[in-house]
Amino acid sequence: MAAGGGRAFAWQVFPPMPTCRVYGTVVHQDGHLLVLGGCGRAGLPLDTTEALDMASHTWLALAPLPTARAGAAAVVLGKQVLVVGGVDEGQSPVAAVEAFVADEGRWEHRATLPQAAMGVSIVERDGLVYALGGMGPDTAPQAQVRVYEPRRDCWLSLPSMPTPCYGASTFLHGSKIYVLGGRQGKLPVTALEAFDVEARTWTRHPSLPSRRAFAGCAMAEGSVFSLGGLQQPGPHNFYSRPHFVNTVEVFDLEHGSWTKLPRSLRMREKRADFVVGSLGGHIVAIGGLAPPGSGLG
Repeated sequence: MAAGGGRAFAWQVFPPMPTCRVYGTVVHQDGHLLVLGGCGRAGLPLDTTEALDMASHTWLALAPLPTARAGAAAVVLGKQVLVVGGVDEGQSPVAAVEAFVADEGRWEHRATLPQAAMGVSIVERDGLVYALGGMGPDTAPQAQVRVYEPRRDCWLSLPSMPTPCYGASTFLHGSKIYVLGGRQGKLPVTALEAFDVEARTWTRHPSLPSRRAFAGCAMAEGSVFSLGGLQQPGPHNFYSRPHFVNTVEVFDLEHGSWTKLPRSLRMREKRADFVVGSLGGHIVAIGGLAPPGSGLG
């Protein structure tokens, strides 16, 4: 999607990826969209790395990942892309950390995670990389918080998250990293917590009003949005099993409170496990799973 100066949006069609995959990791760097690893048609993790040149609309084959993996976390560090954790060919979490040096077109090994993990949430601030939570080989959710210092090529431990989880949504706002949701096994997490990277302290905020798995989350204009998902059964829930919803709940960072938007402002389609982001003052929801017979494309 492209935006003009007057915030008019239009769709553009790019060539399809050369390699079909799911659970790949996508990052944007210097006008290129990098797609890293993922699972191929055989269901096994890939080491394939490809980049879409956004200007010329062409795909480039890059040097393969040293460690084939799916569901990794990745972040841009200047001219490098750091890839962290994920799942290997044996469906086990990995500790490997590797950096793609864009100017040289090659991969380099970096200090491994202290503990193998998948579903790690990752944030970069001032040249440091923060890795939060994850799920280890024992399948238990992790509360560890680690910071990577590129100059020393090492991971340092920070105060743990109050609520262990994996697959959480993270947002950087000022000096604070907000951690929302995630999972503990098959159960969705409703916690919203913030880590102040300068004070190195955690603050617990009010939890999500509703317990939803596979919701979409985004931050825009000082608010955190939680959209859709699979509503979980509960004592105040008419349904006896999870069901798709179009719920929209908004957390105001300044006032520290959640608001559930009225029906007129809910998403048009009920959906879960979809892509959501903030773009030009808009919250954009794309794709996902929906109940049979819905109009979701």
